Amino acid sequence: MSQAPEAGRGATVTPMRVVIALCLIAPFVAMLWVGSYAKTDPAFIGIPFFYWYQMAWVLISTVLTMIAYKLWQRDQRARSAAKGGVSE
Repeated sequence: MSQAPEAGRGATVTPMRVVIALCLIAPFVAMLWVGSYAKTDPAFIGIPFFYWYQMAWVLISTVLTMIAYKLWQRDQRARSAAKGGVSE
């Protein structure tokens, strides 16, 4: 089981956690900013820009999520080692 955080202790913001957040937020921003891709040109192998841009973000989102997960694992191992705990 996980331990409850200590009372009065806030969340720790580290550069790695900022990178993780950016990896997870980027796809949302890209997809919610519809004006940037609501067009038909340039077409790619006959597919309008609107469609291939969204399909490209499916792949990009997958890669960014994998990167965020690996960074999160590394961060958790480092925090566990710093506390003198055993990593799982």
